[in-house]
Amino acid sequence: MGYKPFLRLLLRVDTFVSTFLLLEVSIIASKSKESLINDQIRAKEVMVIGPNGEQLGTKGIKDALTLANYAGFDLVLINPNGNPPVCKIMDYNKFKYENKKRTKENLKKQREANLEMKEYRLSVTIDVHDFDTRVKNSAKYLEKGHKVKATVRFKGREMAHPELGKDVLIRFANAQESVAIIEQQPKLEGRIMSMILGPKKEK
Repeated sequence: MGYKPFLRLLLRVDTFVSTFLLLEVSIIASKSKESLINDQIRAKEVMVIGPNGEQLGTKGIKDALTLANYAGFDLVLINPNGNPPVCKIMDYNKFKYENKKRTKENLKKQREANLEMKEYRLSVTIDVHDFDTRVKNSAKYLEKGHKVKATVRFKGREMAHPELGKDVLIRFANAQESVAIIEQQPKLEGRIMSMILGPKKEK
């Protein structure tokens, strides 16, 4: 074989090896997001924690796998940087499911904590146009997942008829019943009656 054909062959081999190494690295990177389990664990010795959190001491990897298999569970690497690495005997599928569920619940709580509340002020004598405008704006805000506080301030002799303010608030809620639920019924405090609307949750 001449020098040039040999050089071309060498370049092809080098390209193949490089491609293979890149593929292997990408596979390892994708797996690194999840814990190593059972035969994926390469350590010779590991510190083993039992299914109920009990310390089982340092074991050879084969003995640790035998213990996990005997218990009907998986051997999961939970601390690869330990000396020796730390593994726990557990139901890995259940562990992943509970982690996913917990993450979902935490995100839900975070979203709820970040909800903003906007106040819309009404009055006993509010005209139709102003009322409809507030309903429209409030509905848009509720559709974004936020809460709304609607208030009526009583002036002068209006305090003698708080039911009129309540009627306005209930009418305000009913006008948005497709997107809102009443989280707090109209409540009178001093001269102000307030009501809280929350976004209607999809079934």
